[in-house]
Amino acid sequence: MRFLPFARPLLAACALLLLPGCFRLFAGGGGAAADFQPPRRVNPADVALPEGYRIEVVATGLTYPTGVTFDDDGTPYVTESGYSYGEDFAQARLLRVEKDGRLTEVARGDHPPWTGVTWHQGAFYVAEGGVEGGGRIVRLMPDGRATPLVSNLPSLGDHHTNGPVVGPDGALYFSVGTATNAGIVGPDNASMGWLKRNPAFHDLPCRDVTLAGVNYPSDNPLAPNTGSVQTGAFVPFGTETKPGQVIKGTMPCGGAVFRLVPGSTAPELVAWGFRNPFGLAFAPNGRLYVTENGHDVRGSRPLFGVADHLWEVEQGAWYGFPDFAGGKPVDQEWFKVPGGDVPKRLLQEPPGTPPQPVAFFGVHSSSNRLDFSRSTEFGHVGEAFVAQFGDQSPDTGDTMAPVGFKVVRVDVSNGVIEDFAANKDKGSGGPASKLDKGGLERPIDARFDPSGRALYVVDYGVMLVKAKGVFIPFEKTGVLWRITRAAPEAKP
Repeated sequence: MRFLPFARPLLAACALLLLPGCFRLFAGGGGAAADFQPPRRVNPADVALPEGYRIEVVATGLTYPTGVTFDDDGTPYVTESGYSYGEDFAQARLLRVEKDGRLTEVARGDHPPWTGVTWHQGAFYVAEGGVEGGGRIVRLMPDGRATPLVSNLPSLGDHHTNGPVVGPDGALYFSVGTATNAGIVGPDNASMGWLKRNPAFHDLPCRDVTLAGVNYPSDNPLAPNTGSVQTGAFVPFGTETKPGQVIKGTMPCGGAVFRLVPGSTAPELVAWGFRNPFGLAFAPNGRLYVTENGHDVRGSRPLFGVADHLWEVEQGAWYGFPDFAGGKPVDQEWFKVPGGDVPKRLLQEPPGTPPQPVAFFGVHSSSNRLDFSRSTEFGHVGEAFVAQFGDQSPDTGDTMAPVGFKVVRVDVSNGVIEDFAANKDKGSGGPASKLDKGGLERPIDARFDPSGRALYVVDYGVMLVKAKGVFIPFEKTGVLWRITRAAPEAKP
C-alpha cells in the first residue's frame, strides 16, 4: 500500500531480518515532518485500506489522545494524555464522544500521562503514567468520581504505566515500562526531563539479579563541567557497581506485566524482563499478548537495529531486559552501533531463558496498542491489529525510511505482518504532516467496539522530532477514526 513494488522485497527483508546493513545503507530517513502549521488537515480518502473496508472520522481536535474504550451501549470514550514528550504538560481527561462528534468531559486527572483506559462492569479503569508522582491504576465512575486502586508504580522515567485490560479471569492486567533505554541511567534521561526531577530513580528488577560490574562513563548533566562519572545497572546515576553485586528484586518493579485481582490493591507479577511493554490484549483463545517497544540508539549503552516485538505472555517468564533483545543476547555484532563497541552484558547470569517473539515489527516503528478481531463480519478473526505510532528519528536512531505511522495486522500463528491502514503515497510513506495530506498521523491505539464490527483507531496527532531529545508536539491535532467493512452485495 505504501511502497513501490521494486522496493517492497528489500524493505521486507530489512524489517523481518533486521539486518544492520540495511540501516547502514539507508540511514537518516525518519518519518517526522520538518515543520507543521496548524490546523491539521483530515481526509479519509488519503488512507489506503484493503478492498471492501472504509474509514471515517469520528472526532477531531483531541490533545494527545492515547486510548479508547466503550460503555455497555457502545458509546466511545477517549483518554487525553495530559503530557507529551517534549515536556509539554496539558490536562489529562476522559472524554465521551457524542454521536455528532462533540466531546464531553467525564473526568480529569492530575497524574499525567493517562496512557490507556478500559470499561468493565460499570466503571472506567485508567492507567496513569505519573511522570511526577509515580504511576497509578485508577477506577473512574461515570460521574467522575475517582478511586486509586494501585499507587506508587515506578514509572518516573522513560516509560510509563500502560494498559489496562480485563482478562477472562476477571482480573485487571497492566504493565510498567523500564526507567531507561537499556539499563543504564545517563544524559539521555536528562534530555527527556526526568533525571533532574528524580535524580535517584533507576531501573528496578522484579527478582534478585547479580551484576557483572559493568559501568559506563558519561558526562554529568546534574553537575555540568565537573568531569565524567561512571554508572552501572539498576543503580542511580553516577553510582558504580561491582562484579557479583546483588540487586534485590522489588515489587512493584519496572519492565513487567501485572495482574490485579478483584478486590485487591496488591498487584501480582505475571512476567518481567520487558523494556517497554506498551499494549496488552487477550486473543479469542484467552491468551495474553503484549507489544514491546525495542531499544533506541541513545544513551550510555545504545543498541542498534532492535525491532519492536509482539510477545505471548507466559506466567513467570523473564523476557530478556537488559541483556537480551527479541530473544537474542545483545553482546554481538548484530546490535553494535556503527563505529561503536559491542554492547556488554550487565548481568553475570540471566535470570532465565527468554522466549521467542511471536512477531518482529519494524525497527523504531513504535508498535503500541492492539486488539484482536472476533467478528466474521469484520474479518481476520484471531488476528491482531496493531497501531504503529511511527519512528521518532533522530531521537531513537536513524531509519532508512519512515517506519510505522499506520495500522498493521498480525497472524499470530506464523508472525506474518501486513499493512491494514496506511497513508496513500507513491514514495516512502510517513505521517500525513510529512506527506502534506489528510490521512493518519501517529496511530497509538486500535480497539474494536463491543460488536466487533468496527475498529476504532486513536491518532495521537502531530509530534515533530527536531533533534535528539527535542520534541515539538501540537495540541488539538488528535483524531479518532473508525474502520468498518462494507456489507457484501446481495447476489441476484
